[in-house]
Amino acid sequence: MKKIASILVLLACTFHVFAQPVRNFEFRGVWVATVENIDWPSKRGLPVETQQQEFIKLLDMHQKNGMNAVVVQVRPAADAMYPSSFEPWSEYLTGTQGVAPVPFYDPLAFMIEETHKRGMEFHAWLNPYRAVFNINRSSVAENHITKTHPEWFLIYGDKKYFDPGLPAVRTHTTAIVKDLVTRYAIDAVHMDDYFYPYRIAGKEFPDQASFTKYGKGLSKDAWRRSNCDSIIVDLKKTILATNARVKFGISPFGIWRNKTQDPRGSETKGGQTNYDDLYADILLWLEKGWIDYVVPQLYWERGHKLADYDLLLNWWNQYTYGKHLYIGHGIYRGGTNEAWKDNNQIPDQINLLRSFKTTQGSVFYNSSTFAKNPNGWNDSLQNNYYKYPALVPPMPWLDDTAPDAPTIQKKNASTYVVNYNGKEKIKSFGIFSCASGIKANAKNAQLVKIMVAAKTCTVDASTIAHKKDEKLFIGSVDLNNNVSGLVELN
Repeated sequence: MKKIASILVLLACTFHVFAQPVRNFEFRGVWVATVENIDWPSKRGLPVETQQQEFIKLLDMHQKNGMNAVVVQVRPAADAMYPSSFEPWSEYLTGTQGVAPVPFYDPLAFMIEETHKRGMEFHAWLNPYRAVFNINRSSVAENHITKTHPEWFLIYGDKKYFDPGLPAVRTHTTAIVKDLVTRYAIDAVHMDDYFYPYRIAGKEFPDQASFTKYGKGLSKDAWRRSNCDSIIVDLKKTILATNARVKFGISPFGIWRNKTQDPRGSETKGGQTNYDDLYADILLWLEKGWIDYVVPQLYWERGHKLADYDLLLNWWNQYTYGKHLYIGHGIYRGGTNEAWKDNNQIPDQINLLRSFKTTQGSVFYNSSTFAKNPNGWNDSLQNNYYKYPALVPPMPWLDDTAPDAPTIQKKNASTYVVNYNGKEKIKSFGIFSCASGIKANAKNAQLVKIMVAAKTCTVDASTIAHKKDEKLFIGSVDLNNNVSGLVELN
């Protein structure tokens, strides 16, 4: 009997280790860089039809891999991948800044529509302060802001930057974001790590004049941080006032501060940091609720001598302050050294982040890398980690009201007409699978399919892959990914 009991315990433990927990809410995103045509479009001046085909192909690849969001760079350098009254058309579209695509179309509206068709979120990625990517070779239109307001800009290295210390610059940046949130159905505003630029050895950022005028007795470092704080506060207020459902996220450099600089810092060594070099006090922004999510760029491998992925993952989980934490993975590094030739590098990173309740998902840099399927990671995502679909985790501080459940009408043995008549707007229906005898909800049943629809859809249950001994249920999903009570398809 003791031997049988031991075997049963062993089997139970084995099942616990290998059982796949339900992960119906997990952020699964990809950065799509447009600057220098890194990801899209592949070249400047491509025909409109080719641009559109490329983006559709990109979305289809990421959807197949299980992604539920794309983070697309729509303002690479004080320019626009959309028609704007504030800034000229980007050179990365047509080859010449200020020249519109021919035949005319709105790339941003197109991208949002195609993204939403697939049940994915569209996060509009902006660079707040980069104005000219390369002063020696970038195309600069006559109506570019660097020419209409040259007094706002500083040259550092081979780039031209907005001076973050000028109130007029913050006003302009806020106007850009308000325009985006007003005119487009974006799901989030996203900014990356480029606040003050990364330091160039032996060169000081040339903002002494604005510091002298606006420093107000602060040290230069404290003043620079206060400038970044101010723009974050202004943007959050603007987004809330314009469309309160739109999220605001930052993807900072992976190290806030080293422990040698601050007791709260991480056990990392050397290098530049957000707080001391980019003047971005991410922890303050999280603590004050000025941002909704953070995506630290943890592009180092597990066991890195100076910036260990495991160590930094643990550190960031200690400082989320109740906001969402998604981890930025450097999938572009696949195959570049021994650590990144290991096909377990990304799977192990995902497994580890999933062990933290305070981490809600991942974002991968960059999109075009996936086309090469490095180390077979596309297959790993499709067949294992992202085998089942997931919704972006809802943010209760923005909206915690679940929509009404749908009603269903059975047409024949396996076909149902699903209708939604609630007041809250929805974007899709989620189909879930759950064992008999369990009261199914969005947290204990397995999400098996997302059907994009605002009011009604038809479901053929015979085409929905699920375990034969489980029943199917359907729920309404609102714009913040809150899910209604589930209704059985019986």
